[in-house]
Amino acid sequence: MRTITLSTGKVVEVECLSCALVNGWVEPEGGTVIETKYFHAHQDVAYPIKGLIILAAKRHITCFDELTENERYDYINLLAKIRKAQREILGIEHVYYFYNEDTTHHFHTWMVPRYDWMYEFGRSVESVRPVLLHARNQKRGKEEIQEVKEAIELLRKALENN
Repeated sequence: MRTITLSTGKVVEVECLSCALVNGWVEPEGGTVIETKYFHAHQDVAYPIKGLIILAAKRHITCFDELTENERYDYINLLAKIRKAQREILGIEHVYYFYNEDTTHHFHTWMVPRYDWMYEFGRSVESVRPVLLHARNQKRGKEEIQEVKEAIELLRKALENN
């Protein structure tokens, strides 16, 4: 079992966070953004950054090459739909994408938006970790959490209608 602290400060113990999320055992803050046969998209549960979406495979795999042809097709189309909604609904101009194969979770891609306040930490991939930690430690107030929840709902509605 692993102990994980969610963005709300709630602590959960799970064997695999992705299994817990895609199966509904742990509810992501604000709920699911969009779900398909193969993927589950939700606000990152650890970092309260508006529009920071995790697109996770439902199957317990870790590598891109393990995706079936149908999963690959669904993945790229869903990634594009979410990105379009981030831009059109939330006004997010730039996103950093991350995917790593040495994860303890399912295959997943982080869609990390870039906001003006983040540039004080730099403009490269090296700035992302300090940004995430800053958000976790400094942006957990009621107002910030409410803003994240509102963004989730806006994305959900936009993706339902698309």
